[in-house]
Amino acid sequence: MRALWTAASGMKAQQTNMDVIAHNISNVNTTGYKAQKTEFKDLLYTYSSPVSNDVQLGQPVNLQIGHGVMPVATSRKFITGSAERTENPTDLAIVQGTGFFVVENPNDAGNENNRYYTRDGNFKFSVEDGQLTLVTSQGEKVLTTDDGYIQLPENSKEFSVSQNGTVTAKSLEGETLSLGQIKIVTFVNPEGLKAVGDNFFVPTDNSGQPVQEEDETRETKIYQGYLEMSNVQLVDEMVRMITAQRAYEINSKSVQTADDMLNTVNQLKR
Repeated sequence: MRALWTAASGMKAQQTNMDVIAHNISNVNTTGYKAQKTEFKDLLYTYSSPVSNDVQLGQPVNLQIGHGVMPVATSRKFITGSAERTENPTDLAIVQGTGFFVVENPNDAGNENNRYYTRDGNFKFSVEDGQLTLVTSQGEKVLTTDDGYIQLPENSKEFSVSQNGTVTAKSLEGETLSLGQIKIVTFVNPEGLKAVGDNFFVPTDNSGQPVQEEDETRETKIYQGYLEMSNVQLVDEMVRMITAQRAYEINSKSVQTADDMLNTVNQLKR
């Protein structure tokens, strides 16, 4: 009976849907996380009677029966999340624009150019070669527009970042020290990016290569002392979870009904 396999495909699809929803809810407090949504497509159809306007050959509408559903993609919403004030000078949030921070791990052999792209601005200072270097929570170094690193000189204070990403500090003598400009890149198709965990993305053929924002074309604004929170909307996720649960239940009911019908057929010979 086709209904058994059709309903089973619906149960599998809703299980995948629930996995995605659960992943979104679990990352509701993850800095810079972008919510995902499962997309589905229907499967092949059996054409019992094709369309024909000739009365002798057929009918004006199809008689076709589908074979179920399957998940085809998980799209990601790159809507900017809300900004949360932390008052930590090394916390940076992209509150306007579609740009990404660029970080580098020279020791990562699994990435072609050792670079990752992220919206997570939860940065820290780490000692690198005797200097304080701005890095991620995992130790990847934050890049500047000239592909350098942001390093805080000794005997300096008042580390600050402007909205266009320019990093400065004050020496003990009161002199302003320029430490570079934080590199921000954009992608033609951000939804084509590949998520690799740790809040990192890497480009694919579908996303296109990163395009560095220049001063005259820079739309991205960076706020110091803020973090961009997850854009997961819990109310929406709860509604989607209830819908997925109900769809799973009705598909399981279809399996039970088809099984009961088969059992009735088996009893006829008695």
